[in-house]
Amino acid sequence: MKTKAQYKVRNWNAYDACLKQRGSITFWVNEEIIEQWRNQQKTGRKGASNYYSDVAIATMGTIQSVFNLPGRQAEGFLESLFMLMGIELAVPDHSTLSRRLSKLSVELPVIPKDKAVHVVVDSTGVKVYGEGEWKVRTHGVAKRRTWRKLHLGVDSESGEILGAVVTTNDIADCEALPDILEQIEQPIEQVSGDGGYDTFGCYDTITERGAKATIPPRSNAKIQQHLHELAQPHPRDENLRRVNQVGRKQWKQESGYHRRSLSETAIFRLKTIFGGKLRRRFFDNQAVELFLQCAALNRMIQLGKPDSYKVEN
Repeated sequence: MKTKAQYKVRNWNAYDACLKQRGSITFWVNEEIIEQWRNQQKTGRKGASNYYSDVAIATMGTIQSVFNLPGRQAEGFLESLFMLMGIELAVPDHSTLSRRLSKLSVELPVIPKDKAVHVVVDSTGVKVYGEGEWKVRTHGVAKRRTWRKLHLGVDSESGEILGAVVTTNDIADCEALPDILEQIEQPIEQVSGDGGYDTFGCYDTITERGAKATIPPRSNAKIQQHLHELAQPHPRDENLRRVNQVGRKQWKQESGYHRRSLSETAIFRLKTIFGGKLRRRFFDNQAVELFLQCAALNRMIQLGKPDSYKVEN
């Protein structure tokens, strides 16, 4: 019987310190955040400008997700924190937070690289609590369950989320790919995804970025453009020819397709830390809630990751 591979972490001390830092209040609320808490920009329109800056709204939404706090508890949490720090700053109430979230623009913190990145893409369903959940508890499982889909583009080397798109559950993975890649400013070397991205549209989108598409063709796929034709061979047909030559297993190994599983690792991290469910009732707020979680996960990853190695039996 084949035994499961075991791994050990080389940098345990540094990784242990990183895990503790993720839960530090001063990591999420530091001097820079406090200095930018009040809104200093005027809209130029009639009426009063917002009292709280976007940084304050984003910080409160992040605190709520990281420490798993309902709206009013997050408000009380920050008020008590400011009191202990001796800082005379007001805290947005939960209604202000909810109203401002829908218009908040979230930028994912990413460490820039000099070289092109290998982007692995995937999506996951995120549970929506509210009326739909009550109906299930009361009347049983409905024919149509409601959830949101989070589509991610992840750097296979660093694990950072480079692009994120939130949609309803009727949007296919292939439809969200162009929006994911559009968010990535760095050069892209390769894009790897599962069979859900096996469309000519996805291949064309990836080719426009000058990247190699590593997507397994479907079992019933057929070559659309034969070699004797004058047109340039299509990347999808090239993948299919190679699969027919060496087999699907060998193609996955030589193309680096198995790196795609790192997108599932990012999804696992996100759901483990933040619970995999949404608090907000409206779609725009739900999208921003997920974007804030992605941004927080990137900041956690940038603190440090485990450096593991395989233990030889």
